Formats: sequence, structure tokens, C-alpha cells
Amino acid sequence: MTKQSFIKGTMILLAAGIINRILGFIPRMTLPRVIGPEGIGLYQMGWPFLIVILTIVTGGIPVAVAKLVAAAEAEGNEARVKSIFRIALAVATVLGLFFTGVIYIGARWITDHLFTDPRVYYTFLCMTPIVPLVAVSSVLRGYFQGRQNMIPTAVSQVMETLVRIVAVLAFAYAMLPYGLAYAAAGAMAGVLAGEICATLVLVFLYKRERLTPERGPIRAQIGTTRRLSRMANLKQLLKLALPVTGSKLIGSGSYFLESILIVQSLALAGLATTVATAQYGALQGMIIPVLMLPGALTYSLAVSLVPSLSEAAARGDMKTIHMRLRQSLKLALVTGAPFAVLMYVLAEPICAYMYAQPGIASMLRMMAPAALFIYFQAPLQATLQALDKPGAALVNTLIGSAVKLSLIYVLASRPEFGILGAIVAITVNIMLVTILHGHSVVKLLKFRMVSGDFLKVGVCMAGTGWASTVVMHSSWIDDGLLRFLASCCTGMTLYVLLALVTRLIERDDLFRMIWLGKRFVK
Repeated sequence: MTKQSFIKGTMILLAAGIINRILGFIPRMTLPRVIGPEGIGLYQMGWPFLIVILTIVTGGIPVAVAKLVAAAEAEGNEARVKSIFRIALAVATVLGLFFTGVIYIGARWITDHLFTDPRVYYTFLCMTPIVPLVAVSSVLRGYFQGRQNMIPTAVSQVMETLVRIVAVLAFAYAMLPYGLAYAAAGAMAGVLAGEICATLVLVFLYKRERLTPERGPIRAQIGTTRRLSRMANLKQLLKLALPVTGSKLIGSGSYFLESILIVQSLALAGLATTVATAQYGALQGMIIPVLMLPGALTYSLAVSLVPSLSEAAARGDMKTIHMRLRQSLKLALVTGAPFAVLMYVLAEPICAYMYAQPGIASMLRMMAPAALFIYFQAPLQATLQALDKPGAALVNTLIGSAVKLSLIYVLASRPEFGILGAIVAITVNIMLVTILHGHSVVKLLKFRMVSGDFLKVGVCMAGTGWASTVVMHSSWIDDGLLRFLASCCTGMTLYVLLALVTRLIERDDLFRMIWLGKRFVK
């Protein structure tokens, strides 16, 4: 079993995340050209319900498994590691199979009564088998993350993305002659194929790890560990998993209600069903993924933070906790800032060249300022979970969800706002939840970010925005795509130079990142 340090584990997940985000945008860029915004709306409409079910089935189990496995391994208690894994796998599998049956039986009623467009039924059926697959793979990922071995998670993510790219486009194109409903269902079947591949990869790597001779027999070290019964391990697992599940369930439940409220509110605003479906598809299937593209780093940081902070907390090492949290938040700030600027100043060419839909640029421009809050949110929430404060994250998420849903109902149903009202509500929710998470972490750890870093980032962002705007809107070349690429490169280059000049990034940090990248490639 290969255990990585916090930084190395983050780098591995980051590399996989970057590959996944880049590759994942191939179907995101091409699928709208195949099935259009309306087809994307049908494809996206079933996702919120699926996420609610996946939250109930898996929810906090990966986090709980990672925390308990990390703690048991710190004790040298391999017998407890094995017990935790088996119990978690049994719980997730039973829940996954049960809810799969429930969804399949109730699919027709759900799509007829909860959604404004009953054509989503076929997509709904195709996504049902995803539930038990994710249930199994989430436990395996939690197990490997608890051992601070991020390679299996990274490999499975890349393989899932590669299979999904081909399958989504191939199945959607093959089913297009039968209508948009079948094409959207074909795209979902491609997602299912990717999940099957990811699960098989994780199972294979788990079996290979268990057979590795250097691991030795599974046993606890006498005199250094606690022997807990299966029931005690189950209680600990549920004690950790249930609050996290509750917190995530509020977020996913609000996402589900959001999807229903948006299309219902757009209908109240006077939009036809097909137009409302298309606008919802543009928001959830095109704009939100662009905002989340730089989130590969913050996802990697959040996954690596849980076992790292759990170990530090078990030792009472507050210095390491503060150091890891400061590293994570500064990385999220420094790396996310230039992307937020580019999404704001280059919204129209981004939407035009990625989706051939320049008309949705106003959505991206409105949400771009919230991007930095998105990148901060994941490490902050991971910190609360790792330090046994998932209840605080739950309350914060509940407050944000209540505000978001209220604003969607009030704004999106008014003809003068429409979909832009929904965007305002989602943006407010992102900012509010991040601020509340930050307040909870500060109160818990007496933690403070270096205020000068925010000022330096502001200077770098201003320079990046100015340079990108000048290059994009000057007439030095007729080809718009070349101007767009040159604008992005110029803005990014100036950002790095300003970050070095202001010492936001130290030269040694830059060299260290390059060195880590070379080590990872090797």
C-alpha cells in the first residue's frame, strides 16, 4: 500500500482532477451541439433527484470511512480497518439496492408529477442503475483516502471520464433519430457506462492491494490498539456519517427543489415548457460546469484535508491543522482568482467557442464573482467535517438553502427577471454558505488568513482583467479565436508575474510546484 503525504496526495488528485475537467469538457462542449439546450435540459433535469438519492445512500459514508480508517491506521489496528470497510460496504450496498428498486418502481409517477417535462422519464430510467455502483465505489474511495493513498481515486476518475466521453456522445448520437428524449437518455446511459468502469477499477485495485505481500496479515498490534466490536464500529461509522449526510442532504435536497422551482417559476413567468427546459439546461449543463472547472484543485484539497486534519486532531497538533488549512485556502484563493476574472471579462467568447451559445454569456458574467466563494467552500466544509463539526456545516447549508429557494420563487417567477432571477438566488446562496463556513472555522480554531494576501490577489486580478480585455478587444488580428486564446494567455502570464512581484507566490514555491510535477510524472 502506497501512502502519500498531504501535498503529494493533493498533487495526485489535482493532476487527475485537471485531466478529468479537461477531458470532461469534451462531451460538455459537443453534446449541446448534438442535442441542443433543450436536450441538455432533459439530460440535466433528472440529476438533482439522483443526487438526493446518492446523498441518502452514500452521504457521509466516504468521509466517515476515511476518518475511521485513518485513525485506526494511526493506531496500527489493521483488524479494525478491515471491520470498518466491511461494515460500510454492507450498509452502502443494502441502501443502494433498496433505493434502486424504489426509483425504478416510482419512476413514472416522479417524472409525471415532480417535473414539468415528462420526457425526462427515459433519462430517469437510465440513471437508476448508477445508484448501487456509486454506493460501492464511494466506500472504496473512502477506504483508500483514509490510508492516504490517492492513486486509486485518481485512476478510477480518469478511467470513468475516458469511458464517459466516448459513451455519452456515441449513445446520444445513436438515439437522436428517435427524438430528444431518447437522445438525452442515451447520454445518461453513457454516464452509467463510465460509472461501471470506475467501480471495476476500484475493485481491482482493492483486491490487488489486499494481496500485496508487504501488507502482512490483518491484525491489531497488542497493547497499542483498541479492540472494538462490529456493533461499536457501526455506531462510530453512523455517528460520523449521519451528520455529514444530513448536511449534504440539505444541499442536494435544495438542489432538487431548486430544479423544480426554477422550471415551475419560469412557467409562471410565462415561458413555454420547451423554453424553460432549454434555459434550465443552459444554466445547469453549461454555465455551472464552467464555474466548477477550476474546482479540481479545491476538490483535491478537500479530499486530502479530511484524513490529514483527522490525524493531526487525534494527536492534538493544532500547529499542523492551522498550517494545512492556511495552505489550502491560500492555494484556493491564488489559483481560483485568475479564472474568476477571465470568466467575467471573456464570458461571451467562452460561451461562443465552448458551446456555440454566445447568448448565455450574461449568465456566466453574473455568476463569475461567486467563483472564488465556490473554491473556498470545499476546504472550509472539509475542515468542519474532519474536526467533528459537521453539524455546523449542516446549519450553514440549511440557512443558505432557505435563502436560495425563497429568492428563486420570488425572482424567477417575475417576467422581468426569469432565469436571471434564479442566477441571483444561486449566487447569493454560494456566497452566504461560504461566509458562514468561514465564520464557523474561525470560531472553532481562532484561525485567521493573512489579510495582505487578499489585497495582493486583488491587484493581480485587476491587472489580469485589464490585460485580457485590451488584447481581446484590440484589432491587432481578425481571427476572434486567436484573440481569445492570446487574451487568456496574456492575462494568465501577467497574473503569475504580478503574483511573483507582490510575493503572493514565492519563487521557491513555483520551483517546488514544478519539481512536484516532475516527480508525479515519473
